[in-house]
Amino acid sequence: MKLTGLHLLVTYQCTFECDHCFAWGSPRQTGVMTLKDLRNVFQQAAGLGTVEWIYFEGGEPFLYYATTVKAIQEAHAMGFQVGVVSNTYWATSLEDARASLQPLAGLVDDLTISSDLFHYGELHSQQTSHAEQAARELGIPLGVICVAQPKISDAASSFGKIADGESAVMFRGRAVEKLAPQAPKAAWKQFAACPHEDLREPDRLHLDPFGNLHICQGILIGNLFREPLGEICVRYNPQEHPITSALLSGGPAELVQRYDLPHQEAYADACHLCYEARRALRSRFPEILAPDQMYGVF
Repeated sequence: MKLTGLHLLVTYQCTFECDHCFAWGSPRQTGVMTLKDLRNVFQQAAGLGTVEWIYFEGGEPFLYYATTVKAIQEAHAMGFQVGVVSNTYWATSLEDARASLQPLAGLVDDLTISSDLFHYGELHSQQTSHAEQAARELGIPLGVICVAQPKISDAASSFGKIADGESAVMFRGRAVEKLAPQAPKAAWKQFAACPHEDLREPDRLHLDPFGNLHICQGILIGNLFREPLGEICVRYNPQEHPITSALLSGGPAELVQRYDLPHQEAYADACHLCYEARRALRSRFPEILAPDQMYGVF
């Protein structure tokens, strides 16, 4: 595994509780990284010698603004490229947006913000506009994530069609409970591959506040707070891992068949089938299909 990026879930907490969130972000969530935790991560990432990018995500990382800013400063000083993903709840005015982003000028190489109907009552919110203008003024590179509402009517003609600039819902996490029941479905056996993650040679991993390393959210390959990152990367064998081996062999459908899991006849997408299969397997692989926060238990 040649790891080039670490995406840090600074906290599972969020100001929103969006229907599409696969990390179950919520004001009621628990878990947050301290500066001590973050410095440990940076040192291990630097020791690996291949990590180029550090992303600060959540939840909502700006909920712990002082910690996040200090960590960004230190990551930048160590030579990492830095990214931040935020919902812009803090950009209540242009002046406020400038105040929030000014300490990040010259330090952040990619600021990604959310702007869609899951977060606000309009596709392009005032918060988004304020954050975009402030980022331009400060020279902070900025991108926008816009997740489309799932099609729930005229399923045969609308399935898979979204507007330019939008991305589709991935039906895992809260989306399984809130959105999947009304979404168009396809036969479960057709989901014979993982369409989103490189499980064989991943170049990025997600790290949560408890030290868990996720190859995909809710599928763990180790804990960085218990053993060195380098050892975890060397040890990882996708063909021996009980979950990734099945997914590489035949996708979520193989996961169902290998472990003889109960299932429905149709699912909204591959993530939907995979998530439901993993939920059914958690008692058999409690150290791998974790933590509870990723499965809506908090």
